[in-house]
Amino acid sequence: MTIRLAAAALDQAAALLRAGELVAFPTETVYGLGGDATSDESVAAIFAAKGRPRFNPLIVHLSRADQAERFAQIDSRAARLMQRFWPGPLSLVLRRAPRCPISLLASAGLDTLALRVPAHPLALELLRLADRPIAAPSANRSGRVSPTTADHVLSELDGHIAAVLDGGPCRIGVESTVIDLSGRTPLLLRPGGIATEELEALLGPLAAPSPEDAPRAPGMLASHYAPSLPLRLNATRVEPSEALLAFGGDAPVGAKETHWLSKDGDVDEAAAHLFAMLRALDRADFTAIAVMPIPERGLGRAINDRLRRAATR
Repeated sequence: MTIRLAAAALDQAAALLRAGELVAFPTETVYGLGGDATSDESVAAIFAAKGRPRFNPLIVHLSRADQAERFAQIDSRAARLMQRFWPGPLSLVLRRAPRCPISLLASAGLDTLALRVPAHPLALELLRLADRPIAAPSANRSGRVSPTTADHVLSELDGHIAAVLDGGPCRIGVESTVIDLSGRTPLLLRPGGIATEELEALLGPLAAPSPEDAPRAPGMLASHYAPSLPLRLNATRVEPSEALLAFGGDAPVGAKETHWLSKDGDVDEAAAHLFAMLRALDRADFTAIAVMPIPERGLGRAINDRLRRAATR
């Protein structure tokens, strides 16, 4: 059963996040479903709790704007927006910094990262006490209406997460605006809590993303990082020149290198390892990456969706 925590229980909520648990918390926009963004397992648990059908990128929440440079590359445009709108309902998609510690699963394997600093006193104090970046999509089941009260969260996620921090109704009630600054032209990926006119006053005209672009924030069509090597799915045998992503049971022998998504057949564990292992095996040492069958249950559906898209690009 999910614990409802009062505002005075911030220390307990932060301790749960540090322990890898999921905690829903209020922001000025909607309630977020928080998990340690540096932990593959915590990020995978977010997808599982939401029943999220695909690995869309998540927004990572920080307690202070000056923390952003540890995780992302900050240019002059980003600096102006951060100074003007953070804390606030603005998420920025930026290039990941070298050696960025945030889970690749949080950014769907992409080389970009969505960051924001929320303008809610409880959220900011929780983030400060947790002392780590927190990935936090809206705290609802995938495809449902975003929650703006703790009761909304409990109506959908009770028993699926450790706790919800009750901070009353959210002030804005719609998600943050998302701006992509990872390229030369600023893109409006999602309208939200900040008017487009305010942003264009600082950036100039905002363009729309191309339908063919991989999504860099929630609310966009799913298409994700694909390795340069061919992927061979549902593999029951392996060639000596191939790398193998193994899952559950006995792996076929003969692969040049084998990485286990999950020896126990745990789809949540497999989801946590997927992007990091694909990158680790995407090397000229191999002719292809063979992937053992993944069951179509739980996060297995998301894993297979990701693999099918990467294999047919």
